[in-house]
Amino acid sequence: MWIALFFIVFLLIVLYMLLTPIVVTINTEKGQYEIRLQGVVKASIEEHVKEILRIKLKIFLWTFYFYPLKGIHSNTKKKKTGRKPRKKNNKRFSFRKIIAVLRSFKIKHLVLDIDTGDNVFNAKLYPLVGFLNYNTEAFNINFEDRNQLVLQMYCRPIHIIKSFINQ
Repeated sequence: MWIALFFIVFLLIVLYMLLTPIVVTINTEKGQYEIRLQGVVKASIEEHVKEILRIKLKIFLWTFYFYPLKGIHSNTKKKKTGRKPRKKNNKRFSFRKIIAVLRSFKIKHLVLDIDTGDNVFNAKLYPLVGFLNYNTEAFNINFEDRNQLVLQMYCRPIHIIKSFINQ
């Protein structure tokens, strides 16, 4: 009886994880870069005083910090051996699979506000932006030295798995 109950609870948790959306948020104005699995996991990139950046990982109620650039040293030298390592021919992640996974994400909110710094080039980009804004008002050219990207997209893990299987 306990095994069946444990199995049903485990199946419900897996089903919840497969159907809960993954939300990717990028907001350059606020400095917000995060990936969330609603209600389960949240990973965000933050600035840090000593290190350049840190990754904040929040799982349920626990919070962890990782410093990805901490272990990188430019002075380390590798030992050279007599034999050259053989190159493996791994084609697990083909270009088509990567494109299929990216196409499984749906854009919920997009705002792109750019200034190239060259007024003439900004003026040349104006017709292109007008064409891109035919259906949406997501793109903008400004002459005020302001660059901003706000992007929020989501996807369910089941769609990512499905795109891997179908390719």
